[in-house]
Amino acid sequence: MSKPGLRRRLRGNEKATYEESKDEKNEEKWPYAKGQLDPLAKATGAAVVVVMTLLITYFRFQQYLCDIIITPVDSDPIIPANGSLPSVNPERFWGTYRPQAYFGIKSRSKTSPVFGLMWMSQLTNQMPPPLRHWCDQGDRLESYVWLKHDGENFGEQEIKEKLFTVKTDFVKQPGGEHGGDWSARISFIPKDPSLSVVVSSFFYVALDQDNGRLEPKLTKGRLTSVDGWHEDLGSFELQMPNIVATAEKSQVKHSYFISYAKQLDQLKDILVNGLKVEAWDKGRTQPYFTLSGRRVPRDVPGPNFVIKQVTAKLPFTMEVMYESGSFVNRQGHLSKDSFSALIGSKEKEFDAKFEKVFQLEQRNYTVNEIHFAKAALSNMLGGIGYFYGPSLVQSRYNSEPVNYWEAPLYTAVPSRPFFPRGFLWDEGFHNMLIRMWNSEISKDIIGHWMDLMNTEGWIPREQILGVEARAKVPAEFVIQRNTNANPPTFFLPLQSLIKEMIQSDKPSDKAYLKALYPRLKRWFAYYNTTQNGDQPFTYRWHGRDPTLTKQLNPLTLTSGLDDYPRASHPTSDERHVDLRCWIALAAGVMRDIARSLGQEWQTYEDTHNLLTDNQMLDKLHWSPKAQQYSDWGLHTDKARLEKPKPPPNQHPSQRHQHMDTDKIRVVLTEPTRQFVNALGYVSLFPFLLKIVHADSPKLDKILSDITDPTKLWTEFGLRSISRNSKFYARFNTEHDPPYWRGPIWINMNYLCLSALHHYSSVDGPYRERAKTVYTNLRKNLVTNIFKEYERTGYIWENYNDKTGEGKGSHPFTGWSALVVLMMAETF
Repeated sequence: MSKPGLRRRLRGNEKATYEESKDEKNEEKWPYAKGQLDPLAKATGAAVVVVMTLLITYFRFQQYLCDIIITPVDSDPIIPANGSLPSVNPERFWGTYRPQAYFGIKSRSKTSPVFGLMWMSQLTNQMPPPLRHWCDQGDRLESYVWLKHDGENFGEQEIKEKLFTVKTDFVKQPGGEHGGDWSARISFIPKDPSLSVVVSSFFYVALDQDNGRLEPKLTKGRLTSVDGWHEDLGSFELQMPNIVATAEKSQVKHSYFISYAKQLDQLKDILVNGLKVEAWDKGRTQPYFTLSGRRVPRDVPGPNFVIKQVTAKLPFTMEVMYESGSFVNRQGHLSKDSFSALIGSKEKEFDAKFEKVFQLEQRNYTVNEIHFAKAALSNMLGGIGYFYGPSLVQSRYNSEPVNYWEAPLYTAVPSRPFFPRGFLWDEGFHNMLIRMWNSEISKDIIGHWMDLMNTEGWIPREQILGVEARAKVPAEFVIQRNTNANPPTFFLPLQSLIKEMIQSDKPSDKAYLKALYPRLKRWFAYYNTTQNGDQPFTYRWHGRDPTLTKQLNPLTLTSGLDDYPRASHPTSDERHVDLRCWIALAAGVMRDIARSLGQEWQTYEDTHNLLTDNQMLDKLHWSPKAQQYSDWGLHTDKARLEKPKPPPNQHPSQRHQHMDTDKIRVVLTEPTRQFVNALGYVSLFPFLLKIVHADSPKLDKILSDITDPTKLWTEFGLRSISRNSKFYARFNTEHDPPYWRGPIWINMNYLCLSALHHYSSVDGPYRERAKTVYTNLRKNLVTNIFKEYERTGYIWENYNDKTGEGKGSHPFTGWSALVVLMMAETF
């Protein structure tokens, strides 16, 4: 087809044809052949193509850089996608996996329905009375503690209010295809039977999102059960019988609330909004609070939040039963006598296993001390949660935070009221205890954590997954940054777990190691590329902010030892001795795994030998002046916090504004590059991780520092920093009290006992001295932690170095529960 014809077809007018013909007439006047471009136009076009290609490449590369942080590592997961479902792991499908609640139950489905308890005292002068739901130190409970919990099948908890005790018992039985049945028994017991105490118990079920259905069943106006369906649970029934054991059955009132919750963190508020006030009885005008029936918005698919309220004079007991629709050969309901019989048998199994594992009776501990140890272990196990969702993360390439991929996390938590979420460096310590009790739980936990690794080898150090977890965290602490690491403490329990798996005949253990190794390999490489120092074979914790003016010593949150004094002026050439020791430990474990799998292990061996070489360690970190291991950097001890001086011409009316400003750091002597001679936990790391040679005179000096009461020794354990340090007990800001500047921390003391135990069992000139220090330190720690538990009802985050009193968040049955291993002398 000719060009004129083509033009006519496309445009359909004669003008186009005329213009095309005119072009043909002028063709011979144009110096270039028809269809060829002017060289300038050709060059310009080529340049445009190049520029566009470069721009596209640039923007694609920028997007690639932005996406790195949210790209999973290219390796087979340790926990398969269906690894938490009942068909694969039925024994751990249901559990008390809502540690932030006083009593909360859910499954390991990513959108599991949640079950839980709230309660309030009635007929009081408080309007309205406080409603208990999520663990809160502000509730000022006398104590709440899992007395026994095996991590899988049952748990017994005791919650002490001022006038009464709440006892929650939970037990499971296997059957069917969806994790079997479970039942809970909730008892309210008055401390003084002569007092008239009236309490309301609220037991509820709620769906997470619109992923199932709930159908409440009423009998004569009372809620008796809830039929439900969920994609991962199939059909189920929650039975809430009307029969309530109580001293005065006539003094029992029932009510219910059927509603809708957009998010799980709104349950308490929705319940409060569903309350109404009624008179307790005809003869008493005193009001009590009762639920208001059905209140479901019209624009939702149906109810997803159902609550049963029982109000009665104490004592009273109620039971709830969850029954799976796929459990077809059930012999009877798990209630009353059958409930008591099953939980009784689980108690006996727990007691027998506890003694077999820890042997405290053989060590002549008292009955109360053994009960305390069982509670410490049980709170660790009862504090295991199951979370699902994305972390909020940011790299230097992201202008705004972005969502990590959605993922599950099965993990213990440090503190149910204060830290009910996963912390990377805490979890390594947690699993020192958990692995002794149940290594399968430990492997499950570690696998979940390792599956959160991105392609860089980074794992967000604080896991805040799901709306309930995020509701407990201030917004400024939610975002996780990929430059920030955390101590790789998982290598502590992995030392023992790997030996067990290497010697195991189980195909599952071999498969686990095979999936674990490439992730650990990437994790190890992450530390060696992102946390290295300017000099070869040196390391520093990244993430310190040199621009801060309100901190006496810029925090090193990534080390886990937040306000422990490092170099006063962060620089890229500072050296952190604790991080060097962590990498040395990791290299040794990596060598063992690689060797067992037939992989190249010599590089890890060489790295381990290099980082544990005492001559190189001493050259980089031994302070000749202070005779201790130290960090090195740009530092001055001569600084203090002062109110900034007011502007010289400030009007008197503005003085109050100046008085409200925070203190800032004033440097009295300019910093120099030097050793940071703050004797404390950081100084001990070459000893804590057993890197110092057993015949080294430096070990003798370390033992002297440990046992010196003017330095680290107390009757309650080793304080975190020497009393002689200029940073001892000093506020790091005007408002932040000392955290790692004096208090006694149990995880570090456990590492110290482990090191002392090691040096007392290997040949060396200081063997007997190490043994004596070990015996005395262990006694001090165990005695004080137990004494404070008896006195206060809690295990604490840390302990005062002058009085031994528990301090910080409580209950803190994360790494403080390592006291059980101290009692058992298991290191």
